[in-house]
Amino acid sequence: MNRAASQPDRTVVPRQAAPGEGTRFDYDALLVGGGIMSATLATLLHQVEPTWRIGIVERLDALAEESSGPWNNAGTGHSALCELNYTPELPDGTVEVTKAVGVNEQFQLSRQLWSFLVEDGRIPEPSSFVRPSPHVSFVWGAENVDYLRRRFEALSAHPLFAGMEFSDDPEVLATWAPLLVEGREPGEPVAATRALAGTDVNFGSLTRQLVGSLVDGDAITLELGTEVRRLRRQGEGWAVRGRRTGGGSFAASARFVFVGAGGGALTLLQRAGIEEIRGYGGFPVSGVFWRTTNPEVVGRHHAKVYGKPAVGAPPMSVPHLDTRIVDGEASVMFGPYAGFSPRFLKNGSLFDLLRSVRLHNLLPMLTVALGNLGLVRYLVTQVLASRKAQLAELRAFYPQADAADWEKVVAGQRVQVIKPARGRAGLAGGSLQFGTEVIASADGSIAGLLGASPGASTAVPVMLEVLERCFGDRLEEWRPALEKMMPSYGVELGADADLAADVMERTSHVLGLEAPATSRR
Repeated sequence: MNRAASQPDRTVVPRQAAPGEGTRFDYDALLVGGGIMSATLATLLHQVEPTWRIGIVERLDALAEESSGPWNNAGTGHSALCELNYTPELPDGTVEVTKAVGVNEQFQLSRQLWSFLVEDGRIPEPSSFVRPSPHVSFVWGAENVDYLRRRFEALSAHPLFAGMEFSDDPEVLATWAPLLVEGREPGEPVAATRALAGTDVNFGSLTRQLVGSLVDGDAITLELGTEVRRLRRQGEGWAVRGRRTGGGSFAASARFVFVGAGGGALTLLQRAGIEEIRGYGGFPVSGVFWRTTNPEVVGRHHAKVYGKPAVGAPPMSVPHLDTRIVDGEASVMFGPYAGFSPRFLKNGSLFDLLRSVRLHNLLPMLTVALGNLGLVRYLVTQVLASRKAQLAELRAFYPQADAADWEKVVAGQRVQVIKPARGRAGLAGGSLQFGTEVIASADGSIAGLLGASPGASTAVPVMLEVLERCFGDRLEEWRPALEKMMPSYGVELGADADLAADVMERTSHVLGLEAPATSRR
C-alpha cells in the first residue's frame, strides 16, 4: 500500500511479443489517470488476464486527488434510492422510474465486485471505504408531497427498492432525520422516503486500496507525478509521451490505452486524433459545499438527504444534506452550489476550456451555449450568491442551522459532455449531457471516459462497457471470471426478484451494510 500511496514505481520492462504478434509493447494496457475508473479497470483486467502487463500513470503525486477524492464528491453510493432527478414527473403525472432502476442495477455490480475483493482478501476491511448511511428523499409543499408519494408507489414494488419507507408524519420524520423538521412552520406539508440500504463511500480510500493491492502483488506498474501529453499511433497500439513533475520525460508504448483522466480526458483524446472524438466538447462546472463538524449537529444527523433541485438547476446540483465519514471523522455537508471555472481539473489550467475548442466541436459548443441560457443564468446566480443567500438554502433543509457552524469546501471539477448531433450533411449542432460517455476507437485500441454523474458509483459497469467495446472478441473467454466476481453480470436483476434479494443480502453481509428487506416472488 505504501508504494501506491507515496512512491512511484518507474521501472518499465518491455513485454516480448509472442510469435506472429507484431509490434512489441511495454504494456498490454496503459491507464491514464489515478482515480477510481483506472483502479477499477486495472482490477478487472488483472482478473481476466493475470499475465498482462498493466500500467497506471497519474499526473499528481498521489492517487485519487481529483474527482475520486472524498471531499471532491458527495460520497453517495448512487443507487437512485433518494436522488429525485432520476425519477422525473411526466406531463401526464406519471413518475418515470426507468433511469432509477438502471442506476440501481449499475450500483449492484459495483457492490458485487467490492464484495468479491473483500472475500478474496484484497480489501482487508470494508468499513475503510464503505459504510451504511440511510438514503432519504425529503420534500415540503403539498405538490411535492404528492409527487413523492407517487414516486414511492412506483419504486417500492420493484425488487431493487425493497424496504423503502414513506411517511408524511412529522413525528415519524423527526425519528429519521430530526434536523429536517425542527423549527418548521406548524402544518407545513412535509414528506420523506427512507432506504436503510443506502451507503456512504470514500472513493479515494477505495482507489488507493485497489491500486495498492495490485502494486504490492507486482500486477501493475504505477507512475506518479507523470503527466501524459501526447498519444500517437504506433502499429496496432500507441506511443505515449509525457513529462515528470520532478523533471525528465516519460515514454512508453501500449497495445491498449484507457484515458480515465477526469476532465483531462477530452483534450487527451483530441490529441490522439481518433475519429470518434470529433464534435465532442466539454462544459466545466465547479461545486461548493458547506460543512460542519459541530458534534451537536453531526451527532443528530445520520443520513444522506436529497431534495428537489431548483428550477433551472442542472441535475448534478440536486441539494442534499449528507452525513460524511472520512478517515474516521464524521461531518455533515450541504450543497452543492454550482459555480463556473474554465478549468477542466481542480488542479488544472485556466486555459483548459479554450484549449479544448476545435473547428469540429465549435458548432456543437455554440449550439449548447445558445440553447442553455437558463443554465448559464443559473450558474451566474450561483457564482454571485452571497454567503447569506447560500445559507438560506441550507435553512430550507435545516431550519435551525447556525451560520457560525459551517465552513465552505470547494469540491472537484466536473466537465459535462457536449455531444455532437449528426445529420446528413455532417455535424448539426450538439446537446449537453449530464451522464457519462465512453468514447472508443473503432479498432478498440484506445478508450476514454467523458462526463460526470453518477460517476464513481458506476465505475464497475462503465469499465465493463469499456471491456465490451474494446475487447468484444475476448468476452466469452472472460465471462467465467467476470461472473465469478459479479454473479449478476449480463443478467437484469430487476427481472428476477429472488436473484436480486440474494445478491443484495450477500453483498450487504460481506460489506457490513444494512440488508434491505427481501422482495421475492
